[in-house]
This record gives sequence, C-alpha cells and structure tokens, in this order.
Amino acid sequence: MAVPMDKISTLERATPSEAPLQMPPQDFKEKPNVKHLWQGWRALVARLMTFGGALGMTAYATYQMVLIVSQGEVTVLQWVMVGLFCITFVWIALAACAAVVGFLFSGESKQQINKTDIDSKKTVLLMPTYNEDPAETCAALYSMGKELIKADLSKQFEIFIISDSNNPEVWVKETAAVVKLREALAPDIKVWYRRRHDNKAKKAGNVHEFVSRWGARYDFMLVLDADSLLSSSTLQTLMQEMASDPKSGIIQTLPCLYRGETLFARLQQFAGSIYGPIVARGITAWQGNDGNYWGHNAIIRVKAFADSAGLPTLGGIKPFSGDILSHDFVEAALMRRAGWSVRMLPALKGSWEESPPSLSEVAVRDRRWAQGNIQHLAVLKARGLRWPNRFHMITGVMGYMASPFWFALILIGVAMAIQIHYVNVEYFSDQISLLPNWPVFDSERMIYLFIFTMGILLVPKVLGVIRAYFHSPLRKPLGIIRMTLGMLVETFFSVLYAPIFMLIHSKHIIDIFRGRDSGWSTQQRQYTGTPWLRLSKQHFWHTCIGLGLAFVCYYYSPMLLAWLSPTLIGLIFSIPLSALSGSRSLAKALRFLGILNIPEEVNELDIIRQRDDFSKKLNDYLQYFNVTSVIADANIRHSHFSLVAPAPKPQRGHPPIDYISARYKIAEANSREEALGWMSNKEKIALLENMDDISALARLTSV
Repeated sequence: MAVPMDKISTLERATPSEAPLQMPPQDFKEKPNVKHLWQGWRALVARLMTFGGALGMTAYATYQMVLIVSQGEVTVLQWVMVGLFCITFVWIALAACAAVVGFLFSGESKQQINKTDIDSKKTVLLMPTYNEDPAETCAALYSMGKELIKADLSKQFEIFIISDSNNPEVWVKETAAVVKLREALAPDIKVWYRRRHDNKAKKAGNVHEFVSRWGARYDFMLVLDADSLLSSSTLQTLMQEMASDPKSGIIQTLPCLYRGETLFARLQQFAGSIYGPIVARGITAWQGNDGNYWGHNAIIRVKAFADSAGLPTLGGIKPFSGDILSHDFVEAALMRRAGWSVRMLPALKGSWEESPPSLSEVAVRDRRWAQGNIQHLAVLKARGLRWPNRFHMITGVMGYMASPFWFALILIGVAMAIQIHYVNVEYFSDQISLLPNWPVFDSERMIYLFIFTMGILLVPKVLGVIRAYFHSPLRKPLGIIRMTLGMLVETFFSVLYAPIFMLIHSKHIIDIFRGRDSGWSTQQRQYTGTPWLRLSKQHFWHTCIGLGLAFVCYYYSPMLLAWLSPTLIGLIFSIPLSALSGSRSLAKALRFLGILNIPEEVNELDIIRQRDDFSKKLNDYLQYFNVTSVIADANIRHSHFSLVAPAPKPQRGHPPIDYISARYKIAEANSREEALGWMSNKEKIALLENMDDISALARLTSV
C-alpha cells in the first residue's frame, strides 16, 4: 500500500559533523585533588534537622521497643526483632523529617539569573530510546520544539535522538516518525538521529557514545526519557541557571507524573503532585550542592560530564560486576567528586514524566532498578565521594532491602507467637523471679508505639496536603475537599499495595544475590491489560503466604492477626488488587468525581494537548510502516535509509554472521514472505541496514 503523503523529506544528513570529547572511565581508587566549597548555614541547619531528627526519633522508638520486650528475660528472637525494627524505622523517620524540613524551607536558595547568558550557548535535547513507541517519543519532542520556536529559543536548542532499538518493526516506525518530526520542525530546530549497532552498556553506553562523538558541539545537554516533557519556560530557566553558575554540573528538575489513565498511575501522579514537592524541598535543602541525578529531565554541562563521569566496568562477582545499571546516581557522585555542583530545583514547574500503568509493570521496572541499586554497594568504596552522595546510594539500596527486613520482622513476630504457644512456661525457675522465662510484651506500650509509627508514616502525606491547602496553584483547581478525599483514597490503596511490593522486592533481592541478571526490557507505558491467568501466576505465592500467615495467626495469636490484618488483606487479595491497579474504568470514575486529579488535568496545558494531537497523527501515519512495507514501497525504503548509517566494518576474523545469513536466506527463498519467515530479528536488522539487500529482496515475488 502506498503511503498517503505529499512527499517524504530526505534530508541529506541524519547526524551533524562529529565534534568529539574524550570521556575516559574514572578510577574509583584515585581521589581527585579538589577543594569543595562551604555549603552554608542553611544546608547545615537542614542536615541537622533531617538527620538529627531522624536519629532522635529512631532512638526513641527503639527504646520503646526495648521496653516492650523487657518485661521478662529477652530472647534472641526479641533482640533480632528490635534490630530489624530499628533498621526499618530509621528510613520512615528520614522521610518524615525531610517532609518537615520541606514544610519549613523553600528548597533551593535564591539566585540572580543573568537573562542574556544563554544567547551564545547551545543545548541539545537528548532523547535516548530503546524500542519505545516512536509516535509517543517524537510527539513529545515535537511539542517541546514548537514551544521553543514560539518562545524564540530555537537558535539555542537542537534535538538529538540516540536510538538503541533492536526490534526491526519498531526501528522502521522509528525512522519514519523521525523523518516526519524533522519535516515538522524544519527549518527552525535541527533534529538529528543516530542508531547504535551495538547496545554496549545500555543507556549509559548510549549517552557515552554520543558525548564521545558529538559532545563538543554543545555546551549543555538536557537528558530525557521517552516519556519526558518540559515546557519552554522550564528549558529556558534551566539553561539560564546553568549558564549563570560556572560551577554547576547538573541541575535536576522535579518531574510531575501526568497522563495517568489507570488507577495505579493516578494514585502515583496524585502522590507525586501533592506529597512529592514537600519531600523534594526538604531533600534539596539538606543536600545543597551535593545533589542527586535521576537520569532524565535534568540539564548537564557536557564538558564537565565528559571529564568527570565516565563509568568503569565493575569487576568481581555478580550482582556487583559488569556495566553499572543505575548509572545516574554514580554520575552525580563522580561530578561532585570532581568539584562540580549537583543541585535540584524543586519549585520549578513544567517538567513531566509518565508513571507505569499497573502494579505488574512497576514490578518489571523495579527488578532492573533493584539490581542497579544493589550494585551501588560496590561503588560505595570509591575514593573521594562526598558523604551525601554515598547516602543517596545507601538510600537507593534500602529502598529495596527494607522489604526483606520488613518481611523478616513479620515472620519473627509469627515465630514468637508459635513459640509462646508451644513452649512450657517456667513460672518458677531456679532463680527467684516473678516473670516467666518466655517472650513477654508490654501490650499497652506496643499499641502506643504502633500509633507513633503510623503517625510518622503519615507525616509526609499530611504536611503535603496542608501545604496544598495554602498553595493556590493546587487549591484552586483541585479544591480542599477533593484533595482530602484523594489523600484518603491514595492512603487506602497504598496500605493494600505495600505488602505486595514487600514480597515482590524481597524476591528481587533474592534473585539478585543469586546472580540472576535483570536483562534490559522496554518499559510498557501504554497499558493493554494483563490476563487473569498471568496475574494468578504472578501473585500465586503472595496469596498463599497471606493465607498461610492469616491461618497461623488465627490459630496461635488472634491479637497478632488483628495487628497484621492490613498486611494480610493486601497479600490475600493480591490478584484482584493487581488487576484493579490497571483499571481504566475506576480511574475514569474517580477523575469524573475530581478525586486523584492533578492541576494539569483540570486546566489542560497547550504543550500536553499539542503532544497528544501530534501523537495521534503519527500513529495514523505509522500504520503503513513495517519491515514488509520497506521492501515493497520505494518511497518508504528511501525514507528509512535517509536516516540509516552504514554498518561498521567488521573486524578481521569476525564476519558479520547475521548479515551473511540474511543474504543467504534471500538467495534461497522463492518469495519475500518465505525469506522474512526464515529470518531472526537480528538478521532483519542487518537487512534493514543495507539498501542493496533490501532491493534484492524487493525483486522477489510476493505471495
């Protein structure tokens, strides 16, 4: 079928002239001779409030736990329980204290910006992609480009798509979408495209290769994810902030979640909009210039990044060896080690990203993130790292390690209930005592500690909502009543989903320490539904564990059953809860009622509307593009190869097996369909890199 278009643009060059920068891998054993500047009293006070407050609350809660178990002779299990409680409590205390600091502090310090600084600067919007939906990716770049043109900022920005896509069907649509994107933004904004032939080191390797080949062309790069979106005013502010401070290496925005169409996505975006800013302000206050980088929606000084943030390959045993997966934390730490500031602007609006649509999709993403964060244990020993950056890494590790600790705490509680049931009580031992020789608890103090712990957990939510009450950009579009109802709904589902994530993350940790690699899968951003059979397999053991614990608690300790009921309910009903997480109908009903809404939905922004409109047009257009159409249609073939770089020359003694095999199958086949049916994805990719072989295949008949 012929493609319905007036013409296909075939811009002669897909990439600009190379402007290389050396990006050597950093030596973790070498400490740079760098003097770090004083952070200021503001950061010091925020650190004392955050960490001092967290340690104080943890000490108090742990002391109360010791008193709870000290009614008799303290057993080994009780001491282990106290230790696990202390470890898990400190992290929720830190979140609460960060929220308090965020409530009291504005976040970033005030800085005078020179509005003329960016005239001579060049920034690239860098979009790494790996088998992502080309329509969604290019639509986001289109809307950002149009915003920049409208704001008269097109001379300061270029767009560069760096692809690692290795699915042939996705790649064909990707090149077609990029051609349309180039047409739509020409001549105002240059759009470049490069696809790597080798996916070495994944996203970090993709960015490294870009910097090594074209880094000197740009002053700054703004790294995006496939679902990233930033307004022109935000892009301008980031560029001005970077240009006005010659010591800034990375400036991170606080992306807001948007476009949530399922229950889970709407829960996440509401929490991010209402609670996220207050915690982010607190974190920004204490970290000062020792900030973190989240891998996207941040502007980076390219030369500093090249000099300081080259990642080595880790040696040793799995899971600590190999390419660094969660590269962003490490890159931020290396930039700080070299003396560059890394900071966040939590009050800066106009930065968005999307949430995974369901619990199942989050579990897949978290598997990769968990492995990357655990890998940081091998990075902590690097010399010269600032302690806040080490703390960021430890926080990432504990984000997943807390789950098995929490689960172990539950199991110990159940074990002690069984122990009390079966162990013969020695009310009169050899020693004169009025207390039995078995685990005894102060139930009244336990109730008090439970209420105290729940209160600490709710601090970020409560303070976030209170701030929203007095923050007109949130209060006016959402309303106080609807925000309050949203908090209650979000808290309710968070309680139910938390134990499911506890077991999911616990399994991730077990698999990681067994040496199982997470792989590199594409994140599913558009939810198409998960069959009940698949959900049943995913959550079968979660349900069984919940039922088993409920039975044991009912038989041995009805009191413990009452205490654990929120956790057990979440596990027992994990299958329907997982299905509900992807519900569009419930999400739509809540949105109609104004519950879990965010300002961007109430007052839809032009940049989001423009993105959605262009995405729809691209999807209609891309339906004509696939591997078969590249073979059959000369126009589509010409469009595709306008962006394809020649395959690299193979090394001596290492023939291009996929390419040779594809040519052989073409020669043997009696039809196009037969040849393609014989080919693997790698062979199709090799075919799509060579115009002559595509033409040879096109000469075969089609059945």
